[in-house]
Amino acid sequence: MARKSQRRRRWKITHSQRAELQFPVSRVDRFLGEGIYSRRLSSSALVFLVGVLEYLTPNILGLAGEVTHTSGMKRIAPEHVCQVVQNKEQLHQLFKQGGTSVFEPPEPEDN
Repeated sequence: MARKSQRRRRWKITHSQRAELQFPVSRVDRFLGEGIYSRRLSSSALVFLVGVLEYLTPNILGLAGEVTHTSGMKRIAPEHVCQVVQNKEQLHQLFKQGGTSVFEPPEPEDN
């Protein structure tokens, strides 16, 4: 019985801690699993995707903060983020879906 009490408990290291990321890898995995994106993803693909999200987020929010400051406001609104994405060509290309941008209204269908 003394042997069991002498064992030290090993703390589990999460994917985010192992990759030194702030965003949760397991949550992104769960969200992708709930959607219709892919049935199977490797763990390295998830870590890479979370790393890209973690890189893009402060850049977009920093630019949105500059837009907010120049407009004389104190809080970043969704409109500021949309304005940044529309004005930056690289971000605009990144957030396109199927040839149309996420921020452009869909064209009406002719019936």
